[in-house]
Amino acid sequence: MNEPTTVPQSPLAFAISDFLSHHRALGKRFDTEEAALRLLDRYLVEQGVETMQTITPSLLEAFVRSRPRTRPRSYNHLVNVLQRLFLWLDRQEILTPSPCHLQPRRTPSQCSPFLFEPDQVRCLLALAEQLPDGRNTHRRGATYRLIFALMYALGLRVSEVARLCRKDVDQQRQCLIIRQSKFAKSRLLPFGPKVGQALDDHLQQLAPGIELSVEDPLFSLSKNQHQPIYSKTISRTFQHLMTQLGPSIPPGIAPPRLHCLRHSFAVATLLRWYRSGVAPAARLNYLSTFLGHVNPASTTVYLTITAQLLDQANERYEHFAAPSVQRREQ
Repeated sequence: MNEPTTVPQSPLAFAISDFLSHHRALGKRFDTEEAALRLLDRYLVEQGVETMQTITPSLLEAFVRSRPRTRPRSYNHLVNVLQRLFLWLDRQEILTPSPCHLQPRRTPSQCSPFLFEPDQVRCLLALAEQLPDGRNTHRRGATYRLIFALMYALGLRVSEVARLCRKDVDQQRQCLIIRQSKFAKSRLLPFGPKVGQALDDHLQQLAPGIELSVEDPLFSLSKNQHQPIYSKTISRTFQHLMTQLGPSIPPGIAPPRLHCLRHSFAVATLLRWYRSGVAPAARLNYLSTFLGHVNPASTTVYLTITAQLLDQANERYEHFAAPSVQRREQ
């Protein structure tokens, strides 16, 4: 359940607003950070805190305890937001020294993400296409098939797919327009003829006899095609299909989740570059831009080392090292 939106009222009210404005001016959305800081603001009001100087380390520790986080990742996100706020206040000489002495929790070793093979994706799309319509749904199977196909073929986030409108399909330039996605970035994603044909067929079959606006969602299950599909609904449907697909999960690999389609796209792109003789490091900026990342460092998270990638890297190294070895032998 979402926390109710409130107007900041504590002694940190204006400082929080300035902190959020500072980061949003840098092109960041900072929505989850704002939600966390509103919780802090409300807590300070409830505790009767009247001045910044009375914000102590023990008070911040009590606030964190009042917001139970069972998962280390969730807990560490809250702590990180507080650390960044008070570090910024310290640097701005608004509240110095920082009273935030919170430490993140140690996270257990993470499993590697599940990477889909092309055959597994084909099976997923076939299962999606068989999804039946309900009493209030229209073209459910065909819609989900195209959603999952786009996520795998173009590395889209589920939130980006869910927000697509009819106007975001530019058939003339053969690209999708992704508007105001993560980090408040927009981008153009070119697509090939097969994706273009699939999108064109989808648009023609949306709602025969119903006049649609370019602002209407690209993906909708409602018969009037005005109601978009929510991200959580897409994720639940994916998990339902995964139980039917039943993929074999090797040791040390996490169970597949929807974001794994995007991850698989990134790794498959890197592998394709290796096999075609392209230096991946030289094109990492292209992949980073395509995925909508702020910088290439964010993209490296997706580049999981697989056995195939290691084989290709070893072949590249042997080819590079061979002339040196031959010269030494001579």
